[in-house]
Amino acid sequence: MAESAVQSGLDRHAQPIRSILVTQPQPTNDTSPYSSLAEKYGIRVDFREFIDVQGVPYKEFRKEKVNILEHTAVIFTSRNAVDHFFRICQEAKLEMPAEMKYFCISEQTANYLQKYIVLRKRKLFVGQRTAADLFDVIKKHKGEKFLYPCSDIRKDDLPEFMRANNLKFTEAVIYRTVASDLSDLAEVKYDCLAFFSPSGISSLFVNFPDFTQDSTRIAAFGPTTAKAVRDASLVLDIEAPMPNAPSMAGAIEAYIRKHNA
Repeated sequence: MAESAVQSGLDRHAQPIRSILVTQPQPTNDTSPYSSLAEKYGIRVDFREFIDVQGVPYKEFRKEKVNILEHTAVIFTSRNAVDHFFRICQEAKLEMPAEMKYFCISEQTANYLQKYIVLRKRKLFVGQRTAADLFDVIKKHKGEKFLYPCSDIRKDDLPEFMRANNLKFTEAVIYRTVASDLSDLAEVKYDCLAFFSPSGISSLFVNFPDFTQDSTRIAAFGPTTAKAVRDASLVLDIEAPMPNAPSMAGAIEAYIRKHNA
């Protein structure tokens, strides 16, 4: 990816943001806050996934000798986990028993789960947004044997919590996160790059090992993404969530209001 057009050494904030690359899939509707941002400030907003999710083949999963039906509860921390868990179940010709309990990281994940099963309220337990929100709920179900389907790249907080509390759980890698091919962006310039995971930062340098930031503004959502930005020796200009900007779009708008002429 090409560096910003502004020469190095000038005030990095002096150049108004006129173009943004959001490293996520394009929203499926026109009510996205990014659409409002683009229209309100006359900014070009593009979307491009920096990471690609690839399911672990069932034959490979079988080698791990994870018996899904030996477990009494499943923990879901993403839609990808839901999709690939039920893909594995379908390929294994398994049907989830009615008494299986489901612990979801958020309401969005819980609602998405209904794509595959009819949920009973007493079998569903939901956090607010992060794994930490689920900890108190999980503690009340210490007798369960938990299955945690996840990616090969995942946060350590949930497994560490399970081990620290002597809870029975099995971690099953059912999909992998790899860098997308971004070679077509080699000569494209953006004033702002918005990242949502450390994997996105890794993908940037996998595709463009000689990337230099110069006046390109970097935005990061979440503390782990912010840390990945700084660990890569990049300057973090926009951070979310913040008290005055709980969303990425809100944080970018706050920056634009402050620095765009």
